[in-house]
Amino acid sequence: MFREAFQDLNRLRQIAAAVARHGFGAYLSRSRLAEQLGGTPPPSGAPADGSRSTAARFRELLAELGPTFTKLGQLLSTRRDVLPAAWIKELESLQDDCPPLPIAEVREAIERGLGKPIETLFAELDPTPLASASIAQVHRARTHAGEQVVVKVQRPDIRARIDADLALLQYLARLLEAVIEETGVYTPTAVIEEFDRTIHEELDFENEARNARAMRAANEGRQQVVIPRVHDALSTSQILTLDYIEGTRLNDVTPEGGFDNERIARNIIEMSFRQLFEDGLFHGDPHPGNILVLPGNRLALLDFGLVGRLSRPQQELLVTLIVAVALRDSDSVARLLDKIGLPDSRGPVGGLRGDIGGILERYLGLRLDEIRTATLLGDLLDLAVRHRIKVPKEYAVLAKASMTVEGIIRRLYPRLDILEVGLPYARELLLARFSPEDASGTLMRTLLRFQGLAEDVPHQLQQILADLEGGKLRVNVRSADVERLGEQVRSVGTLLFLGLLSASLTVGGLIIVSFRASPLPGLVALGVGTAVALFALMLHLTPLRFRKISIRRFIPRGPPAPSGSPATRAPAPPPASAPGPPA
Repeated sequence: MFREAFQDLNRLRQIAAAVARHGFGAYLSRSRLAEQLGGTPPPSGAPADGSRSTAARFRELLAELGPTFTKLGQLLSTRRDVLPAAWIKELESLQDDCPPLPIAEVREAIERGLGKPIETLFAELDPTPLASASIAQVHRARTHAGEQVVVKVQRPDIRARIDADLALLQYLARLLEAVIEETGVYTPTAVIEEFDRTIHEELDFENEARNARAMRAANEGRQQVVIPRVHDALSTSQILTLDYIEGTRLNDVTPEGGFDNERIARNIIEMSFRQLFEDGLFHGDPHPGNILVLPGNRLALLDFGLVGRLSRPQQELLVTLIVAVALRDSDSVARLLDKIGLPDSRGPVGGLRGDIGGILERYLGLRLDEIRTATLLGDLLDLAVRHRIKVPKEYAVLAKASMTVEGIIRRLYPRLDILEVGLPYARELLLARFSPEDASGTLMRTLLRFQGLAEDVPHQLQQILADLEGGKLRVNVRSADVERLGEQVRSVGTLLFLGLLSASLTVGGLIIVSFRASPLPGLVALGVGTAVALFALMLHLTPLRFRKISIRRFIPRGPPAPSGSPATRAPAPPPASAPGPPA
């Protein structure tokens, strides 16, 4: 126990030193973390030469701190609703490559995970890894039945390292909330709690196996999409074995190589729409390394560690939102955005509607093939956060995935317009939702809700009028200013009580010292009175000395870009990886 505590303290000191080295020492100085660690306060910042942005220094800090923090950065890169676009772009470049494990350690890990000698499990294991990342390493192998497979092997002791870093991250998140003024719609502790769930899901290969099975079942019967099969007998929570799929990486697909780029691009769009609106199950990280092109313009998907799920109501909202954007209906878009999230504090709907109208106005007058639909989706997500609408994680992951897919489409076939291809499909799905033949019963559920509303509203209005007539109607009004005033009154009352107590003890002590032979009781009363007075003084002065740090100057959320720029800038190219399921 003492050794673990010492290791945690030493790791915390390493983190503090790295934070200061990358120019964030002011937060440590304000939070007095260095004093708690028993050292001198670190320097407050990096050289002020303006050569590196704050976002770039933050990315370098996460990369230096190791795999847990790198994974945290990769999670944040999918959350456009948490960080500004400039920070997202920086974090997207975080690489998770690690030096490969020796083949002897890989064989030992496989034998320990599957409980059998490696010769019994596989006829052949390629010693050269296909990919090597912080959590796992991937090797090609051949089963005794002659099947070509890939084996994903979890690195030894990685779970213990991540758990130790997570404990420190939770402490640092609470510390950030204490010293930073703006924590936005999402608090640091909420982000770390989500990261805790996400990273443990990634550490559990059985979860990835379930995702792969679900994706394979959903795409069964679709000739254009191939999902690798999970080999259950050769898979555990730390070992995952899948079919090996031979194909061409998207980055290597060119017309000169004999590929039909337009057909491949259309297949990607159709696959994405079917995943979203038919299956409610979509690939959350569709970068070029996770998509292979097979003969016949077919597509193979790899790596199912991040899979998004949309419920039927979420699917219906998304379809309606796409149609409303296409029709330039800012009123419907505002209403749908407000319905998508859980606003912490609602602003005027008119302001939200006006901002949406401004965004859609920037896209008017452009040809369809000039519109960057994923950029529009990102602008709408930024707008929702600006109006304090807490967007569910599924939509944030979807926004990141859609931007990645659009970047792929623009590289494969720039003249193809996603809206032109996808809108008829979305319109067809929207009409199907309200068809009497719809198996999901959406139309029937809607009619039942209208029937219930028509029956309940008159009764509820009658009850409200009866309560109003009988004087039973009560209206509760909450005001932040009134609550703040109440807190100040309670604080003044506490100080007044402590002051009276201190004065009473002081006067009583003086009287006892003056009129009794033994001054000890009086001195005790004087000491207690002095202590009470000092405690009251500390309560009064501490709030005045403590001020949270404002970070608006570090991550400004400026107004949207000028007209034309969102429609013309190209998304950052997604990182490439080797064939096979990335670790």
